[in-house]
Amino acid sequence: MLEKYLKKRLKEKPILLMTHIVVGYPSFEASMDLVKEMVKAGVDLMELQIPFSEPIADGPVILRANQTALERGATVEKCLEFAAKAAGEFQIPFLIMTYYNILYRYGVNSFVSRMADTGLKGAIIADLPPEEGSEYLNTMRAHDLSSVPIFSPTTTSERMAYLNGFAHGFIYCVARKGVTGAQTAFSESLDDYLKRCRSASSLPLAVGFGVSCKSDVDYLSGKADIAVIGTQTLRIMEKDGVEAVGKFVSELRP
Repeated sequence: MLEKYLKKRLKEKPILLMTHIVVGYPSFEASMDLVKEMVKAGVDLMELQIPFSEPIADGPVILRANQTALERGATVEKCLEFAAKAAGEFQIPFLIMTYYNILYRYGVNSFVSRMADTGLKGAIIADLPPEEGSEYLNTMRAHDLSSVPIFSPTTTSERMAYLNGFAHGFIYCVARKGVTGAQTAFSESLDDYLKRCRSASSLPLAVGFGVSCKSDVDYLSGKADIAVIGTQTLRIMEKDGVEAVGKFVSELRP
């Protein structure tokens, strides 16, 4: 159970690290090398993004990675095979991150069953509200997989409480309005927002969108449970190669 794993890890560390890759970018081989480097560097869990043509929550860096992966032949089937290999080889939880059209076209029941069979622990479906996701939520629950909801600074406290009713594993707290990759101001307003998130759920809180350096992770320590690093690792890989990502991640821990 993902929640149990996270809470056990949090007894050993002040904050956990979750990283994010776009499967198939810049290639499937490089993606697996990236997973290996991140695991070796000590990440606690990882999002595997299945590329989609219209990733509405993602900024230009991850958008470009999605487009490039698709152009180079990434398919849902290949991504699920990749996820199965990663989950079988490394002893950390892996989650799928994608958009609902991927599940809809594949078949929700078939997709979730495939996730369970390959050892994945859950999913973040960025554009699926619970009002429209009963088939997905029920199937995830039947397979004991974590469906992770998203809070944002504009989410009301009432809405947070409602979303928490469908949550398993942890809550993904978007640090600011907008898309991934832009700079986030870590300030009193973020503190107030995270306090609202904490009041709405007893699950671990993961914070992403703009977490890009050790000082950001240090700031979140004690306020959140998981720091999510995505865009910055892609920037480093593109500039300095896969091994540089491992070094970067290993230096993030408080």
